This record gives sequence, C-alpha cells and structure tokens, in this order.
Amino acid sequence: MAFKLDFEKPIVDLEEQIEHLKGLAETRRLDVEAEIAPLEAKLVQLRAEIYEDLTPLQRVQVARHPNRPYTLDYIDLMFTDFIELRGDRLFRDDPAIIGGWARFEGEPVIVIGHQKGRDTKENLKRNFGMPHPEGYRKALRLMRMAERFGAPVITLIDTPGAYPGLGAEERGQAEAIARNLEEMAVLETPFVAVIIGEGGSGGALALGLADRVLMFENSVYSVISPEGCAAILWNDAAQRERAASSLKLTATDLDELGIIDEILDEPPGGAHANPDAAARTLADALHRHLSELVDLDSDELIEGRAAKYRCMGSLFEE
Repeated sequence: MAFKLDFEKPIVDLEEQIEHLKGLAETRRLDVEAEIAPLEAKLVQLRAEIYEDLTPLQRVQVARHPNRPYTLDYIDLMFTDFIELRGDRLFRDDPAIIGGWARFEGEPVIVIGHQKGRDTKENLKRNFGMPHPEGYRKALRLMRMAERFGAPVITLIDTPGAYPGLGAEERGQAEAIARNLEEMAVLETPFVAVIIGEGGSGGALALGLADRVLMFENSVYSVISPEGCAAILWNDAAQRERAASSLKLTATDLDELGIIDEILDEPPGGAHANPDAAARTLADALHRHLSELVDLDSDELIEGRAAKYRCMGSLFEE
C-alpha cells in the first residue's frame, strides 16, 4: 500500500523483503518459494499481532486511513443496481453525502453514507467528508422516500463531523441535524447504521439514530476528535493520546456502554488491507439484523428505537 501508519513499519519492512525476493525470482529466474512462504506466514501473524493490541489513538489513525473502504467502495462490493439520487430540493446537492436506491441480496433498500476523497481533487469535491446542511436534508429526503415505499434504510457513517463553515451555519446546519434526529426517531421502516470509519459528533449522529448501530472494530465514534478535545481541555493538541483514551471512542468502549449493538471484526491489518473481506463481514451482519427488523411493524420499530435510546446514559445509585 502507498500509505502506511507509523506503527505499521514492521509490516512494511517485511512486505518489502517479500517483494524483493519476488523481484529476484522474476529477473534471475530463481526458485525462492521456500524462502517466501515462511515470510508470508510471518506477515499474516505480524499483522494480526499488531492490530490486536492497538491504542485508542492508533485506532483513530486506522479509522482515518486513506485506503480504508469508503461508502462507494461498500456499495460496489455489496449492493447491486445502485441509483444515486442527488439534491435536497432546497439548495443544491452535497457530494459529502451520497445515497440512493440499491438492492441488497435482491431486495430494494435506500443506502446513504458519508463519502471522503482519496486525493486532493476528490477531497475538495467531497469537502473531506464533512457535510453541509443540504447533505443532511438530502439524506432525510431519501429516508422519507424509503419509509413511503416500505424499504429498509442503511447508513454508512464516516465523517470528521459536520462542516462548521459560515455558509453552512447560515443555511441552518444545527437545524438540519436536529431535524434528522427528530425524524429518524419515528421513521416507520427498518433502519441500520454502520460506523465504517470516523464517527464524528453531530455530523455522524445525523445519520445514526437507528434501530441497530454496528461498528467496525477499528472505527471510532465520539462527540469530538482527540485533537479538538485536547485543545479545549489542555490547550495542547499534543495531548491527543490522552484525550483519545479519555473519550471512550473505540468499538469496545462503546459496546460496553451500550451505545452500539455489534462490533464487526476486521481482517488482519484492518479493513484497508482487505476490503473484500470487510464487505463480506458487513453483508453478513446486515443480513442478520435486517432479517430480524423486517418482521416488526412500524409501532414495534418506533417503540424499540425509543427504548434503546432511553437506556443510554442511565445512572444508578446505591
């Protein structure tokens, strides 16, 4: 891979060693299979060992990895017949959120997700995955469409947060997020949200008030970024590791707190090392959860959703 994180250096060194041997085999017509096989086995083991014990800040880095599968990647790998629908019918289209009709296992669904870019040009187009209010209004328009036709909603969450620029605030950023929360709470159709990368603040929550919330093991979900938290609390962004640990933003933390419903395992080396395997894991999880939700009527869905969120943040005193 072109991009590697600091803690992945041992993996990079071993990969380079393997590639060097393969290059020798090709140019000099040597049989080096006996030398390569144990190195490849060691590489698999090394990836598993490094990723098994990541710190919260390292998981933040993995969640932001530019090679990590984005919404469009999962749509290509898991869905068929995707038809993108654009615009909020009020102002314009927001490329930071994409969505539309698709088929999942042959059944129609509405799929919506944040979309980042992998190079400067695409990141500028997608605004680095930070939506404007029209992006959230587009998402809500699609959710209402799914409700009207009785189709499940699947959202894929991956954003640093909602865009805080002057124009976005003037066009009602906070109102758009609040409106989505209000409408998602009473949406009369099955709704599954999946945190595939970064889940940043209200920008993530505006697509995440679902019947089931799933989260990849190296994703993060938090009210603020570690850097922002460190700057506010300690006036020092260098304290981001301390902040990452305090924020309880990992999948394990959030599962223990009852915020999410399932942790999705990633392949050794993270989802960016094997997007196909990550997509298969997600497809299996979506199949299980949607199979349970589609049998519920609208009243049961809304009552279950309300009970789920009422239980969060409960305090117990002895």
